[in-house]
Amino acid sequence: MRIDVIIESNKPAAEFTRLAQIAEDYGLGGIWVANNANGRDAFVNFTPFALQSKRIKMGPIAVSPFELHPLKMAISLLSLNELSAGRAQIVVGAGGGVADAMGRLPKRMLQPVRECIEILNKAAAGDSGAYKGTDFPLSWMDTRWVTQPKPMIYVGANGPKFLADAATYADGIMVSDFTPGRIAWARDIINPILQERSINPPDYPLNNFWAWHVKDDPAAAMREARIWLCVRGTIYPDFIRDVVNEEEAAIVTKHISSFAKAYYQKTPRIDGVPDEIIEKIVTRGTSASSTENIAFEVERFKAFEKAGQNQIALKVYDEPDKAIRMIGEHIVPALSAHSSR
Repeated sequence: MRIDVIIESNKPAAEFTRLAQIAEDYGLGGIWVANNANGRDAFVNFTPFALQSKRIKMGPIAVSPFELHPLKMAISLLSLNELSAGRAQIVVGAGGGVADAMGRLPKRMLQPVRECIEILNKAAAGDSGAYKGTDFPLSWMDTRWVTQPKPMIYVGANGPKFLADAATYADGIMVSDFTPGRIAWARDIINPILQERSINPPDYPLNNFWAWHVKDDPAAAMREARIWLCVRGTIYPDFIRDVVNEEEAAIVTKHISSFAKAYYQKTPRIDGVPDEIIEKIVTRGTSASSTENIAFEVERFKAFEKAGQNQIALKVYDEPDKAIRMIGEHIVPALSAHSSR
């Protein structure tokens, strides 16, 4: 399994470059930057690292065509791809926090994202000419300046319709906060479609955005995980039953606003939801072990791999340099050895 890491977008370029270099030195496959409304521009922030790094892939996660027109997205992505000698990558999604902040969350998702990917692919090929789209028509585009191989372009998809549609055209798919059982469910949807495209399903990139809160102190790990549950897809109605029972799911849904309050106030207190339910969500829907119990996370990731996941993107939070080193020292060698058997 390929191991990636996701860094917050609020880091200055020098700090970001330092963290990304640690990831490359430890043999991680990719470095991502969360695309947030309150952070630095990911494409710009990658520039110093793109010029000094040698191997690791890099790019933003996730960018919506409703916040950045596909033509401008293509120019930014391909510029980064040139700087990094063909190592750029991107996750394209439909909505997200930036589109929400702009008041541009879409009512339709499938066709606009498909058109965005078609434009990115056309631009990556060094093509010129018009694009006859419904949502994003172009009278002219010209990227004959492209010299590098095509960057890796993922579609961010979680729901069954989006997964099925993306499997018909995307280079790869990234899901978010999927448990091993949910990964198997996704594979059941996309694998028959991939076979129709003459793609061997185990070779098709299926990545999973997954929260990493592993710390020396298990209480600190739990505290950090609780704060960030608001942005975990696991707590919402379509997925909450992956980690708790029906009665517990009803309690979580009734108190969703408490998770948002905890997130914005940066407190682990989640009013109205018993601690035992919160602990189930954290334990089953994130990596929040102690360093002494990191073998538990290795076994979890092996279960992901068995379910059909071949890449994972671990989102790090406080003390990111320490987290990246821990991932590099424990997870990368364990999963590489497992994959080679």
